[in-house]
Amino acid sequence: MSNQSYKRDMKQRHIMLLSFGGVIGTGLFLSSGYTLQQAGPLGTMLSYVVGAILVYLVMLCLGQLAIEHPVTGGFHVYASKYIHPSIGYIVAWFYWLTWTVALGSEFTAVGILMGKWLPDVPVYIFSSIAIILVLAFNIVSTKFYAEVEFYFSLVKVLAIIVFIGLGALTLFGLIQYGGYNGLETIKSRYTNPSFPNGLGAVFLTMLAVNYAFSGTELIGIAAGETKNPKEVIPKTINATLWRLIIFFIGTMVIISILIPSYQGKSLESPFVVIFQNMGIPYAGDIMNLVIITALLSAANSGLYAASRMVWSLSNEGMFPNYFKKLNKHQMPIRATIFSMCGGLLALFSSIYAADSLYIVLVSIAGLAVVIVWMSICLSYFNAKRLNKHLKIHQSVPIIGFILCLISCVGMVFDPNQSPALYFGIPFAIIAIIFYFVKYHKKDGQDIETSR
Repeated sequence: MSNQSYKRDMKQRHIMLLSFGGVIGTGLFLSSGYTLQQAGPLGTMLSYVVGAILVYLVMLCLGQLAIEHPVTGGFHVYASKYIHPSIGYIVAWFYWLTWTVALGSEFTAVGILMGKWLPDVPVYIFSSIAIILVLAFNIVSTKFYAEVEFYFSLVKVLAIIVFIGLGALTLFGLIQYGGYNGLETIKSRYTNPSFPNGLGAVFLTMLAVNYAFSGTELIGIAAGETKNPKEVIPKTINATLWRLIIFFIGTMVIISILIPSYQGKSLESPFVVIFQNMGIPYAGDIMNLVIITALLSAANSGLYAASRMVWSLSNEGMFPNYFKKLNKHQMPIRATIFSMCGGLLALFSSIYAADSLYIVLVSIAGLAVVIVWMSICLSYFNAKRLNKHLKIHQSVPIIGFILCLISCVGMVFDPNQSPALYFGIPFAIIAIIFYFVKYHKKDGQDIETSR
């Protein structure tokens, strides 16, 4: 084990906004219309409610584990201790892949969105600037990173609060909106038809909704860099979850009522459509700026999460010791640069292999989130058997695990999700084989609490 430890510079406001940064991204700002088109207004609401229940159960488990073991690396370390080191190894690499793939897509999207204002400048110029900025944010210091992410995420949160506030005023008839006729419109949206593509579409949409809620688990990763984690972590989890649920469900209620579901196919942000119909000037430019900020925030959170996974693997003896080196500011610069290189590979694949390799990577990344949540539930289930003082009842991880497993089974019936299983399962098998050949040690490794 390394004797180095991270500075505990993160406060509750930092941890909360870090989680927001990982969760609130282009999925909410851009792709939410597509979910509405697939499941219909009522089906979308059902999907988000079930997704909210699932993420709440998972986070209850994670909160207890983070209080018991406030370490950098979070659920990967818990899986190693309470399930098996090989499972922790797989979880870490799946989660690392999730965020490195996300980095590639986010850097590409930044370049494309900036082209709206400066169309003559090549996309790779803006993508390169974004890469340099995000890398700099992640190697200066924990406190600097936390402050940057706090304000990045704050922009997104404020945009959603304004959207929900103006949307509520519109629903109550205080703001004129073309095509909205009060209760008549609401009834029509939710009953004509209730499920445009059948009830089965709601079940398949739940997979995308679960992925939309991913990022809340960043709280567990940051536990090792948090002041007073036993006090801060449970408060942060409760506060974050309720706010996220309100933001997501509140946003989808407004979108589902004010935009006919057929518009869900549009590549334009539902936020832009609604703001423009409200008559807000420069709505497109404002939301373009918000979405670029959201992308930088998500990339910032993603590089943080990926680098901590690599560092934790190295610190646990399951990756070369070279990557557990911290700089003078106690930042894992080598693990950070390694993770950024993975993001650059994803960036290139998104440009040169958009129809093959990149789609496969995104599919695996979607599966990885569910696997991480399952590992959290199983880790807590086993931890509760050993430590009776843990507060959450064992029925919580059981229900959470079953809901996650149902999501995995559902992937088989969705042609957009099934590649995750076809390529994710071999990926896991290769990782297990590599672990047992290269890094297998005695079970029951002690967790270093980095106090």
